[in-house]
Amino acid sequence: MSTKSLLVELSVEELPPKSLKKLGEAFGSVLTDSLKTQGLLAADSVATTFASPRRLAVHVTKVAAKGADKAVQVKLVPVAVGLDGSGNATPVLLKKLAALGADPSVVPRLQRAVDGKAETLFLDKIETGVVLAAGLQKALDETLAKLPIPKVMTYQLADGWTNVKFVRPAHHLTALHGDDTVAVRALGLVAGRTTTGHRFEAKAPLISLRSADGYVQQMEQEGAVLASYAARRAEVERQLQVKAKEQGLVPIDDPALLDEVTSLVERPNVLLCRFETEFLAVPQECLILTMKLNQKYFPLLDAAGRLTEKFLVVSNVRPDDASAVVAGNERVVRPRLADAKFFFEQDRKKTLESRLPGLTKVVYHNKLGTQGERVGRVQAIALAIAGKLGDAALQQHVQRAAALAKADLLTEMVGEFPELQGVMGGYYARHDGEPAAVAEAIEDHYKPRFAGDSLPRGMAGLCVALADKLETMVGLFGIGQVPTGDKDPFALRRHALGAVRMLVEMELAIDLDALIAIALPAFGTLITDPTAPLSEFVFDRLAASLKDQGFTPQEIDAVLSLRPQRLADVKKRLAAVRAFAALPEAAALAAANKRIGNILKKSEGSAATAVQTALLVEPQERDLHAALTQIGAVARPKFAAGDHQGSLVACASLRTPVDAFFDKVMVNAEDAKLRDNRLALLRELHALMNRTADLARLAT
Repeated sequence: MSTKSLLVELSVEELPPKSLKKLGEAFGSVLTDSLKTQGLLAADSVATTFASPRRLAVHVTKVAAKGADKAVQVKLVPVAVGLDGSGNATPVLLKKLAALGADPSVVPRLQRAVDGKAETLFLDKIETGVVLAAGLQKALDETLAKLPIPKVMTYQLADGWTNVKFVRPAHHLTALHGDDTVAVRALGLVAGRTTTGHRFEAKAPLISLRSADGYVQQMEQEGAVLASYAARRAEVERQLQVKAKEQGLVPIDDPALLDEVTSLVERPNVLLCRFETEFLAVPQECLILTMKLNQKYFPLLDAAGRLTEKFLVVSNVRPDDASAVVAGNERVVRPRLADAKFFFEQDRKKTLESRLPGLTKVVYHNKLGTQGERVGRVQAIALAIAGKLGDAALQQHVQRAAALAKADLLTEMVGEFPELQGVMGGYYARHDGEPAAVAEAIEDHYKPRFAGDSLPRGMAGLCVALADKLETMVGLFGIGQVPTGDKDPFALRRHALGAVRMLVEMELAIDLDALIAIALPAFGTLITDPTAPLSEFVFDRLAASLKDQGFTPQEIDAVLSLRPQRLADVKKRLAAVRAFAALPEAAALAAANKRIGNILKKSEGSAATAVQTALLVEPQERDLHAALTQIGAVARPKFAAGDHQGSLVACASLRTPVDAFFDKVMVNAEDAKLRDNRLALLRELHALMNRTADLARLAT
């Protein structure tokens, strides 16, 4: 079967930049999958997707003009329905065959097979392979229906009557199989070989594509377009690094901005621009954010990470003289920076403390009151945490930082750029003469803001950040506002993960339920106690985090099933479980623990007495008790000291007496005293071995 490459391109008006990458990937993958399902692709066909601001395309190698014929078996009707008592076809069967285009003469050759409970008739037939035009039409229809379009636009076709719905108006549909066009339609367009190039720099308004395989080269040479999203992104990044290196500087690292800029240009051209140095008096976070957010510029930093007056622009044109483009971008950015400078200067005319009364007028939640009331709760919680972790000086800094932490919400700068909350509070606190620890805590109290973000730098910031996240979680869980499915409007999953990271990475000596209990008094009667569901929620986030760190589900389950309250110990426990699992005794002891757990569960009503040595009548139970006494004297102190691995390794020595006990001793003895004593012995064994983790969870 001969094959050729296939190219399908949809030329449109400018696509939404934040959706372009997903649209391009979906266009290629859905169309290719459909062609493959229809038998039009070879086993080693390769699909390459393209996406630029004005086009979605896919190139697929080894596409057949017609799919191969294949033998299929078509289910007809049950034998009892299709054949009468004499074995002749009934009208029902004849009607079914006619609908399939089969002649009644095939009846004697029909296959019989049991389908479910009834014997059924099947027709063997050859299904003709689909031709490319029909297969591509089906694939194209499926693709356009499944595109992840953020918002559909309705527009009219040239006839002035027909309405079409798509992400943006489409102007050309191209479908080439090798050198030949494929007759398909979509969005009111008939496929041909014509497309558009760069809006300003193409050699001609329309480009006639010669072949599917020449698409990339022809679009670049005649259309001035880098059609490949990946190639264009790499070119933007290369030019950014080259331009920055020429100045001895570094462009800001922002993959999301790089993706967005790649989606805005078809022929990237990176240019160096400057702004007045007087703007550098404004905090660099403000300048960087306004350049990135509003203008899609790449600020340049020096070796120390400080912002400079130079920045890079990714232009979509390559004029011989770029001075006009540079001047235009410099002119455009100036008012943005001037606004930031104005906001900063105006904000500093009022202290953070003077803004606090305004927080009582800002609603936080209709069931939880105002931001002012929330500040009071955060302050109380943070102070209680500081009392457990530090001295009077820490408590003083925490109390002040918690009181001022939300005041910057009422500043002009944060009103314009909400992303700067906390950051600006730190700057304004320093300007107001607050202690360095207080300013740093205000700046850090939202941390970690996202996965991989840094933790607060000092203990004051840590206490306020933990209190802030705890207040949010306890309050919202306490009024029943819990995340459901993929809906999490208050980012409670992110808050929980942030709290987990602080407890674990800073090794804080606070139990989880105790931490939740610290927060409850601050709410009074506003909420119901959410300790149980909130604790479960936090452990779920912890489990997900540990899985991402490479721990196995079995290891995580073994440790977290005990619900260890000191989260800082969890990684030590996991390391101990992994070391224990590598021991030759591990499998047998895990199985024994599972067996012990089942026995104890079935005998929960029995007397829970301590082991009486006088009732240890069998040598194997005396040996096990002696081993428990000896090994427990080693394992318990190690566990108490936090040496989980040492404790578990010591318990591994119990394998021999445990195996002997189960081989020779009947636990459920007829004598009630013997039975209760043996159960007590098993309880002691179970308690000793399962302090670090539930070893039964390791049993396969």
